[in-house]
Amino acid sequence: MRDENKRIRQPSCRMNDDEYQLLARAAAVCHMSVASFLAHAALKAAHDLDRTAAEIAAQREVHNELFAVRRHLGHIGNNVNQVAKAANSGADVPYAEAVLGAVQRTTQRVDAFIQHYLDTERRTG
Repeated sequence: MRDENKRIRQPSCRMNDDEYQLLARAAAVCHMSVASFLAHAALKAAHDLDRTAAEIAAQREVHNELFAVRRHLGHIGNNVNQVAKAANSGADVPYAEAVLGAVQRTTQRVDAFIQHYLDTERRTG
């Protein structure tokens, strides 16, 4: 950052373990540090004081659902890997190729949507 934009203030807040773990997971999913995620979220909220609590809660729910979908797709991917292992060892796995293709297409669509959503948020925020 340029010197005039360098962050020199370090506010502090307290959280319980569950809150911190939720925050840490959200930051990790966004490929951000916890501090950077906190700064981004707090500044976004501070710039938009006219939003209602309901709008903020709705947006939070969208984020939570998207992260849950992504996590579940990861679990499905692990299951598909187990199917592939079985197929490679000679077991009969009907429709494995079709299922794998469907999972891959779904993952790409979810990733594209998340990226589009994040890009839109950055432009408007």
